[in-house]
Amino acid sequence: MPSGSFSDPLSTHNRSRDRRSYVNGEMIRGITNGDDAVLVGENFIGANDGVGAWAHKPNGHAALWSRLILHFWALEAERDDSVTPMTSSSTEPNPVGYLQAAYEQTLQATSAPNEWRGTTTACGALLHHTEGQATPEPILYVTNLGDSQVMVLRSDTQEMVYKTTEQWHWFDCPRQLGTNSPDTPIANAVMDKLGIKEGDVVLAMSDGVVDNLWEHEILKSVHDSMKSWVSGGVDGAKASDTEDAGGRMLYVARELVKAARNIAEDPYAESPFMERAVEEGLAMEGGKLDDISVTDLKPAVNKLGDCSMVVGASPKEPMLPRRPTTQDRENQALNVSAIKIRASPLHSLVHGNAGKASTGICTSLLEPSVDVSVDYVIRHWSKNVLENVIGTVPSR
Repeated sequence: MPSGSFSDPLSTHNRSRDRRSYVNGEMIRGITNGDDAVLVGENFIGANDGVGAWAHKPNGHAALWSRLILHFWALEAERDDSVTPMTSSSTEPNPVGYLQAAYEQTLQATSAPNEWRGTTTACGALLHHTEGQATPEPILYVTNLGDSQVMVLRSDTQEMVYKTTEQWHWFDCPRQLGTNSPDTPIANAVMDKLGIKEGDVVLAMSDGVVDNLWEHEILKSVHDSMKSWVSGGVDGAKASDTEDAGGRMLYVARELVKAARNIAEDPYAESPFMERAVEEGLAMEGGKLDDISVTDLKPAVNKLGDCSMVVGASPKEPMLPRRPTTQDRENQALNVSAIKIRASPLHSLVHGNAGKASTGICTSLLEPSVDVSVDYVIRHWSKNVLENVIGTVPSR
């Protein structure tokens, strides 16, 4: 309805209709991709991988844990005066301390009366700078706990200059933060500080990438994507970094997700996960179907690049139920995987801010099974409403 007078609000919007997710009065940052969570901030990127087995447990919600830890982690970094894009900062960041605080806040947020159980890996890269120099040089603080991975690539020389080391309790059981886990950031997270060059590419990825692609394949994908973008071989690409830096990094992330997904869906492909499984005496062939998430960052000294993000495989449909279209039915399995996100407190897409580095993000939902959390959906939505969204109600 239009306003009745100048004293009336110009919109009939009410906070009760706001379907975005909040915790402690803050909009939850990042993007949920299956059980993964990814985030691009002003000078921080991160990728957490929630442990999917919690979907089969009462009150299990690994996606909530991965998203909240990443959200609180980014907030803690922003609140510290030492983490700033300005070159006047003289104190050193403490990423492990930020992660510890995020872990404790997530424990509190998922405790009674709203009790949710889950665990997640965590990896993030915080961009900082050197002090006391006429031209500051970028420094990267990399923090890792579990089997998600951060890599630093020098695309012009096709060289990998750094990668994190995976942390496992045993095969396919990584170190993780959350319910019943003995791991904590203070005790188990590893933080590395390294100097990087302007133009390096920093990747933060869930294990859906590194379980399907070897290092040389990741390096080749990034190098080829950068080369294609600069040469103008991509529709909509601009050769100048300053014209569309964010679009370039988004393209790099998207192409890497495509490469990992091709292997994941190939039942005869040779993959790093298959190789590890065979070494453990397990019969395994082909890629590993998993959530695939990539964030990337390209530092630029004294340049302001765009910060952009996209959910590459998320259904482009409204939050409210409607009759399915033909395209909805074709993507039914994907839509089922995403229902958990839409009906849970994790359906919002929160965009990062512009920062000192060019960044991009791309994700892909590949979990083939329908999580038991569909039962949680049915408790909130009627069976008929659920049918209106996905066409059929999956049976368990």
